[in-house]
Amino acid sequence: MDIGLLSVSMNVYSTRRLIEEARNAGHFVEQIDHTQCSVLLGGYKPKIVFRGEEITHAFDAIVPRIGLKVTQHGAAIVKQFEMNGVFSTAKALSIVRSRNKIRAMQIVSRKGIPIPKTLFSTNPDNIKEQLAHLGGPPVIIKIQEGTQGVGVILAESEKSARSIMDTFYKMDTAILLQEYIQDSNGEDIRAVVVGQKIVASMKRTCTVGDFRSNVHRGATTAPITLTPKERFIALNATKYLGLGVAGVDIIQSKKGPLLLEVNASPGLQGIEATTGVNVAREIIEFIEKNVRTKRK
Repeated sequence: MDIGLLSVSMNVYSTRRLIEEARNAGHFVEQIDHTQCSVLLGGYKPKIVFRGEEITHAFDAIVPRIGLKVTQHGAAIVKQFEMNGVFSTAKALSIVRSRNKIRAMQIVSRKGIPIPKTLFSTNPDNIKEQLAHLGGPPVIIKIQEGTQGVGVILAESEKSARSIMDTFYKMDTAILLQEYIQDSNGEDIRAVVVGQKIVASMKRTCTVGDFRSNVHRGATTAPITLTPKERFIALNATKYLGLGVAGVDIIQSKKGPLLLEVNASPGLQGIEATTGVNVAREIIEFIEKNVRTKRK
């Protein structure tokens, strides 16, 4: 197969691993910086151009690794490949949905996936009422589009919550509030789903002085076997958001496991090092299966 890996840099572990496994399987693979791609519309057929070269029909499949800051542009490039019949491990609509935390929570909540109490509002005049709906402080304040723990803040009092929220409202920054799950003890679970199969999972524990358990923030990790309820959440959250590959974050509470977030471009370094699972190869095999089916 010919595979296009949409990523801004070769210096990212996940990008290098996917290219390595694709080549090991005998495929041609090329890293394409999607920020340097253009879509030309209005002619007989739309064209995708990369550094002066047309790549509209260059690939059998693409793997989008779209950065947060260029979500809309990246999704537009993915959509054009889709419209040209190219298989993608993540559809454009799914990327946009999963990046918007509120939209993602609306979709999974409607389907019965358990989540922490979550509230979003643009009204700075009833902050006290908003906090009351979540059981009062402490609460988690999140920017609606964020990743790797960036833009996630713990407000331990009404005064600090009011100050943070008021600042975000004045900056016209979309936020959401979530109840703080103290039962989690600074731990969460990351499960990687590939083609409706959980291929690897690990427990992450936050560092002292932080409540965020992201690997990029120094969290310690250990392999873990998911419970049936955790498997249900991981598989169905991925399914309902329409993703072929996803990193699903789950937190424990007295009420049982709760979905925190679904990532359309999960990092591979932490999960591969912790579990010993060749996640990159699983993704390439998933692409092979789907391209074969499409050809038939």
